[in-house]
Amino acid sequence: MVNEDNRSSHKSNDYDLEIIDTIPYYESFHNESLKIIKTILDDPDVWLDTGCGTGTLVQKALKVFDNTYFILVDPSLEMLNLAKNKLSKHFPDRVIFLEPTGTENITLDDDCKPNVITAIQSHHYMSLNERFEATTNCFGLLKHNGIFITFENVRPTTASGVEIGKEYWKNFQESKSRDEKKVEMHLKRFDVEYFPITIDEHISLLKKSGFSIVEMFWRSYMQAGFYCIK
Repeated sequence: MVNEDNRSSHKSNDYDLEIIDTIPYYESFHNESLKIIKTILDDPDVWLDTGCGTGTLVQKALKVFDNTYFILVDPSLEMLNLAKNKLSKHFPDRVIFLEPTGTENITLDDDCKPNVITAIQSHHYMSLNERFEATTNCFGLLKHNGIFITFENVRPTTASGVEIGKEYWKNFQESKSRDEKKVEMHLKRFDVEYFPITIDEHISLLKKSGFSIVEMFWRSYMQAGFYCIK
């Protein structure tokens, strides 16, 4: 069931605690994103985090990238307010918050064009056409040679693979002592409230959006991470 204050299966105030017991290796999504960005670009000027949630990724990035300014946006006002509380008092001069909006509707002035855009578990609620619109907007917002990083749920290539993957994911959540009913409700959201696509479909969509380099650099359970260069 989608929450009233955001589109995930967790209430905004509970998100940070519950997400790490729901998605395997979730913290690695952030850590590996920082590492690949550091490898490719080293020190970006401006970084846009769309679907920023409670601001945890940017909180980590602020400690690694000393000269980077961060722009945060999320469709959920409640998530943005949590991110503001987490970041503004510690890094008031390096974080900017946009009004609540989805990725496809983000606009930026030319002097705010980012070198980096991240979208971590943000677009799997969208249809294929909506994903393309959101990703194409990210391509247009980026500076030349800019990096787009996205992590998303991915669909196995066979019906049997989907069922095995869901059981595998269920076992992970139960190993974290999640309530059995919550686990079942979460898995029932598959193809109902979020809509995974295959790795090949991800790569095709990212290339179609205009990116010259598209690579998968992370895979675990039913999630994958991709980096793209404009």
